[in-house]
Formats: sequence, C-alpha cells, structure tokens
Amino acid sequence: MSVRRMDRSALRPRAIALPYGATQLEQFRALTLFTESSDTVQAARKLVRSALEDWALGALVDDVVLCASELVGNAVHHAIPDDRLAVPTAARRIDVTLTKWPKWLFLGVTDEDSSPPQFSLGKASSPELVDDPPEPALLDSGRGLRIVQVLADSLWWSPEEVGGKTVFCRFDLVGRASDGRT
Repeated sequence: MSVRRMDRSALRPRAIALPYGATQLEQFRALTLFTESSDTVQAARKLVRSALEDWALGALVDDVVLCASELVGNAVHHAIPDDRLAVPTAARRIDVTLTKWPKWLFLGVTDEDSSPPQFSLGKASSPELVDDPPEPALLDSGRGLRIVQVLADSLWWSPEEVGGKTVFCRFDLVGRASDGRT
C-alpha cells in the first residue's frame, strides 16, 4: 500500500466576490488552515493584512494582525480536537474569518476544541508589584489572550454546534483613524 502525501501548506488568502446586487456595506474574508503546516500563523497574518489594506483600514493592521497571530497561535498550540471531531492521522483545522461592517470589524478563529479559552480576569499586574514581583506573578505563558483583550474592543467565544469553538474579537471602526482611502 502506498502512502499519499498531501501538501498541507496554507492556501493563499482569497477574496470572496459579493453576489450581483449585494451592497458593499459588509465585506468578508475567510481562510481554512491546518495546524500541521509550518506557515499557518503566517498565512493568517497575510489574510488579515491583505483584507485590511483592501478595505482601507490600514490604521488597524498592526493590532488586528497581532490579535490574529495570538488566536491562531493558541489554536495551533493548545486546541485538542473533541472526540467526535478527531480523525486518526487527519489534520487539525483552523478557520479564520474577517467580517467588516460599517461600524465594526470582526475577527473569528475557529478550532476543533470545545474547551473554553482562559480569559484573564482583572489586571495583569498591579502597580505595587512592579519593582519586585513575586515569582507566581511572572507568568511564562498566558499573556496572549490578555494582549487581545487590550487591543480589541471586545473579546468573547462561542461553542460550535458540531463541536469546537470560535473565539471572536471586535474592533470598533467609528472614531478610529482610517488610512485616508475611500
């Protein structure tokens, strides 16, 4: 029996054309990635950068790219597929979506693990700990979602009907600087 090898490198981001007559009030991009690919996080960053530049949201690029990087990186490193989704020798999927509405930009990262993400509650550190923090305060992981909480206007998650979850963040567009294009 021969073993077929599959190229699991991430696909190039593509825009999805709106149907005839659809308004340009909303815009959407999506990409399915595989955790085993060496360029998974890089492909997500490229999708975000490309979409935001196309949508004249250049002022948001750095923040949204960093949030996408953190969320996709979490899915790559921490998501363990639910039993009903796990297939022996199959690649683990991550779906990245960007949706632009007139007032908001939504980023969603879906993985096959139904476990809730561990969102930070409260402040990451307190002013009195700055000079000499106790060892437990010096976390060596777990800062990624805190970064997303600070950069995004809202962060939440939702379980998927068939298993897995989507972590969403929202960026408010009203009142933010644009890159000057129309």
